[in-house]
Amino acid sequence: MGTSFRARRYNFDWRGFITPGVKLLVLICTGVFLVQTLVAIFMDPWATAWINYHFGLVALGPIPGLRLWQPFTYIFLHGGLLHLLMNMLFLWMFGRELELVWGKKRFLNFFFLCGVGAGLIEILVKVIPLTWGHRPSDIPTIGASGAIFGILMANAILFPDRRIWLFPLPVTIPMRPYVAVMGAIEFFGTLGSGGDAVAHVCHLGGMLVGYIYLRRGSFLYSVRNSVSDWQHKRNRKRFDVYINKHKNEPPSRPDRWVN
Repeated sequence: MGTSFRARRYNFDWRGFITPGVKLLVLICTGVFLVQTLVAIFMDPWATAWINYHFGLVALGPIPGLRLWQPFTYIFLHGGLLHLLMNMLFLWMFGRELELVWGKKRFLNFFFLCGVGAGLIEILVKVIPLTWGHRPSDIPTIGASGAIFGILMANAILFPDRRIWLFPLPVTIPMRPYVAVMGAIEFFGTLGSGGDAVAHVCHLGGMLVGYIYLRRGSFLYSVRNSVSDWQHKRNRKRFDVYINKHKNEPPSRPDRWVN
């Protein structure tokens, strides 16, 4: 007489593992990196330099050349596989919870606001040498790190007591001091920037934009609330117009129930 064993089946739900907005950003960044890799393999090195210079963030790029897309496109370019993997890991770790609280639309708006804002701050800092007659650096800035540092700041504000595991050490610390240490590292990195090929100013810019956006009473906070109020009033007006237009029409599927 045989004995049969039934193994319990588990269904893994990707919707709980990664949120739609984070998944969209990961797919775009990965797709762009794949194009960068193919260009680097099958074309001359000048092609990669051309992509970084025209779609990365160059200090004087958006101004005289009218390449106004650069503060948006530089976010999706990355300088290597490790650069991409680290950014996507941090995006998933800290962006997923934020999207669950805010929703996809607000999360993506915040991501691009921090990324573009960080890029503009990077440009402003780089053009400062023009006041002394020196040409700013033409080295392009690429990567989503500015936007991700803004997401870090949002986590520190919204989830200050959530504990972070400092991999690979068996140590956990709250979110707020973790982000404070990250900010301090980036700040001291700006004092010696130029040799480590890291855009520390862009990272700090993303944190600053995220803080201003979420801080009550700030300019961006007021603008955000004003836009939300305007959208609410517009939707309410559309709803009232629709109701007034159709209030005298009979129901499409009448029944025999009487209210």
